Amino acid sequence: MQTTTTSAAPPDSERSIQARDLTRIYRVGSVSVTGIEGVNLSVPAGQMVVLKGESGSGKSTLLSLLAGLDRLTHGALTVAGRDLSAPSDTELTTFRRHAVGMVFQAFNLLPTLTVLENACLPALLAGANPDTAHTKASDLLSWLGLNDRLDHRPSQLSGGEMQRTAIARALINDPGIILADEPTGNLDSHNARKVIALLADLNREFDRTVVVATHSDLVDPFATMVLALQDGRVAS
Repeated sequence: MQTTTTSAAPPDSERSIQARDLTRIYRVGSVSVTGIEGVNLSVPAGQMVVLKGESGSGKSTLLSLLAGLDRLTHGALTVAGRDLSAPSDTELTTFRRHAVGMVFQAFNLLPTLTVLENACLPALLAGANPDTAHTKASDLLSWLGLNDRLDHRPSQLSGGEMQRTAIARALINDPGIILADEPTGNLDSHNARKVIALLADLNREFDRTVVVATHSDLVDPFATMVLALQDGRVAS
C-alpha cells in the first residue's frame, strides 16, 4: 500500500473492543428470539480476530453490534473508544462514518455510481473535501489493482473487483477497525484468497484491528484470536 492511502495507525483505544455480558434479544410478534447472550469480549488493538460458528450462531448479530448497525438489549459495549451501550442516533452515525469500516458478503455497492464514486461516498458523507476524497480513493483503488476500473459501474465488475471496491470504501475514512461479514462468501477461491490477503495486510502491515466473521478456513493462518459462537454464546 502506498503511504498516501492510509495514515498512521490510530491510538490503541481507537483499535480495541470491549464487551461485557453483551446480549441482543429480538421481538418477533409475541416471541423473543435471542441473537447473542452474555458475550464477553476483549480485543486489544491490532488483532486479527476470526468469528467462527454455524449459521444462526450469532456471528452476524455480534458483527452488527460492533459496527453500530444494531443496538444491544443489555450489557456494555465499547468499540474504538466509543460507548455503544446507549448511543444516540447522531452518535451512531458519527461512529459508523469514522470509527469502523465494514465489508459485506453482498458488496452493497450503489449500482448507479462508478467505482471511484462508491469508494468516495463515506468520505463525502463525513464532510471531506471532494478533491481530497477523490485523491484518497484513487490511491486506494490503485493499491487494490483497480486503476483501470475507476469509471466502471458495479455491473461491469467481477465479484473480486466489487469486493476490492468495497474494501476501498471501508478504508476511505482511515478507521482503526475493519469488520468483515463473510467477505469471501460470493467469491471463487482465487479471489477469496486475494481478499483475505488484503485484510491480512491491513492487519499486519498497517496495524488495523480486523474482525472477520466467516465459514471459510482461509483466514485461519492469519488469525491472532479465534472466537467460536454457538447458539448465541461463546463456545467453551
